[in-house]
Amino acid sequence: MSNSAPDVTVIIGAYEAMPYLIRCLESVEAQTLPAGRIEIVAVDDGSTDGTGEYLEEFAARTAIDMRVVRQKNSGGPSGPRNVGLGLARGRYVFFLDADDYFGEEALERMVAMGDRAGTDVVLGKVVGVNRGAAKSMWKETVERADLYSSNIKFTLSAQKLFRRELLVRLGMTFDEDLRTGEDALFTMEAYLRGNGVSVVADYTCYYLVGRDDGKHVTKSGSYLLRFDSARALTGLIAAHVPPGPKRDALMVRPMVITLLPQFGTALLRQSDEVRKKKMELAAPLLEAYWSAGLARRLKVHERLRLICIREGRLDLLLDILRFMKDDKKPRQVRKGLRGRLYLVYPHFGEGKVLPLAAYELTVTEWIGRKRVEVPGRQSTAVFLRRLAGKARRTARSAGLHMPRRAHRV
Repeated sequence: MSNSAPDVTVIIGAYEAMPYLIRCLESVEAQTLPAGRIEIVAVDDGSTDGTGEYLEEFAARTAIDMRVVRQKNSGGPSGPRNVGLGLARGRYVFFLDADDYFGEEALERMVAMGDRAGTDVVLGKVVGVNRGAAKSMWKETVERADLYSSNIKFTLSAQKLFRRELLVRLGMTFDEDLRTGEDALFTMEAYLRGNGVSVVADYTCYYLVGRDDGKHVTKSGSYLLRFDSARALTGLIAAHVPPGPKRDALMVRPMVITLLPQFGTALLRQSDEVRKKKMELAAPLLEAYWSAGLARRLKVHERLRLICIREGRLDLLLDILRFMKDDKKPRQVRKGLRGRLYLVYPHFGEGKVLPLAAYELTVTEWIGRKRVEVPGRQSTAVFLRRLAGKARRTARSAGLHMPRRAHRV
């Protein structure tokens, strides 16, 4: 290995990764960032399919400095990533999954962004291959994204460029006791404690691959693990962000992405014992972190379910889930002098457990994105003007002309 520190250490934890590992490594070798500015630390986590042998073969012939570690299976991605982090020498580290691959200019663009902006985390645009991938945070390239108002909080996977000095200074590693959600905890801590986050959205940096051989590491295991993850992430946010609008904005992520999937329509098929256990595990999180500000940032069906959990009303929760399972579209009603809009889900207008405000449509959705519903406090006219503006912008990007409506005289 060379004496000078490389720009990037690419850390690859690999388990039963063939043949996907071939393209993964080729994508590192094909980077426009020169080979002398990259190093690879690859950890074979007890594979039996030739993964370790291929890593050693590749290391012997590549121009990139590469170290291969072979170890007994650790049972998850955290162990190999921590081993790689301990051996890294680069100014930055990137955690590349062995199933996935880079765009050719990925590392050059992300390193340039981190150096230019002085930020500690750089997000490169991700697209899915045979699987879905989050899209809402790739609207534009920004040198410094606001964690609280942007959608970067909804991408907490580990596949990002991290400044190694930050990780070393804070002693950050992946929590090996968490069996799911360990990457979310690690990334959120870097977001919160680092010197800013950049987004490279004008180039596809990372291809997230869905395996078709049944060996892809998926979200499996006991539902108890999901509550461990939710508990850890909400606790981290609370430890670094005091109560108020900023905490509310961040709490949407663990509540909606980590916790609420445990209270989807699948709950209707589960035993009373499992239902009650889930309610018991979730209730303390709602008791600790629920607020009016958080409530207004949620969709109606999300808000209603979380209120039911907080109040211990499994019966009401099951009624709402049955309504959702039947794929019924709730009708809208307008009430009050301000003409606020409400969605009529079960138990609408019946009592204090699910107050009228719980059914109100709010304006905190991602306008133009999947989470859009309809406005609450803003008028319908304002909402329609915003949608019309979006339609005009879309038409212009497609080379079409959509005239503005003439002013009335």
